[in-house]
Amino acid sequence: MPYRDKSLLFDFDGTLSLGVGPVVAYARAAAQQLSADQADAFVETVVAMLEQHPSGRAPGTSAIDGYDLVRLMSADHGIRPDTLGKAYLASRAHLGSPLAPVVAPDGLAEFLSEARQHANLIVATNAPDIRIDAALEMLGLAGLFDATYTSLGKPNGMGAVLDEWLPRGQVLSIGDVWVNDLAPAHARGALTALVGSTPDETPDVTPTFSAHHLPDLYPAITEWLRDSSSSSSSPAPLITPSER
Repeated sequence: MPYRDKSLLFDFDGTLSLGVGPVVAYARAAAQQLSADQADAFVETVVAMLEQHPSGRAPGTSAIDGYDLVRLMSADHGIRPDTLGKAYLASRAHLGSPLAPVVAPDGLAEFLSEARQHANLIVATNAPDIRIDAALEMLGLAGLFDATYTSLGKPNGMGAVLDEWLPRGQVLSIGDVWVNDLAPAHARGALTALVGSTPDETPDVTPTFSAHHLPDLYPAITEWLRDSSSSSSSPAPLITPSER
């Protein structure tokens, strides 16, 4: 691996991999214990909620993403909590397939191809190592990352990743869930890029960069990567036009 003194640390679901397909697959797997009519009703309810709130952070719930939303909704439909872990693993076996389709953000492969000339590219996800490589290939991102960490148990699990990459230089952590993807990096002095809205429960959060969609952040991240002086100083916080 060539030496680079900057690293981009990406979350997977909701950041590199978009679409509600995997969450709906999780809902279907969780509903297997119900009668056919009950299962259909549960999945339809989940789909309707995700149509309104694709991030899963529906108002009136404490959900931090789509998977958490399914967990919370399942309790109201008679789904046993102890079965959800198995259902989640079963759903991940379909990641990137027609049963759990995903798409990449616009222009991501081109952006990463340019970025890796200046930075280490890393995937850090709570998802298990089930079809991650296959999904990256399907998304057109195969071969672009220097390291992939799975089953991290974020937020706490981010510590080991930061321990490995912070000594090499500055780290920019990029994700859609502040508490999991960005807060651990922020606490260690790393830079942060939030994809999506700042959660209501953390109104004082100020990420280094912020936008509703990852492609809106490409110019700012590219500028930071190319700026040799940023190795010793942090850039001013940036809120892209889509956040204003």
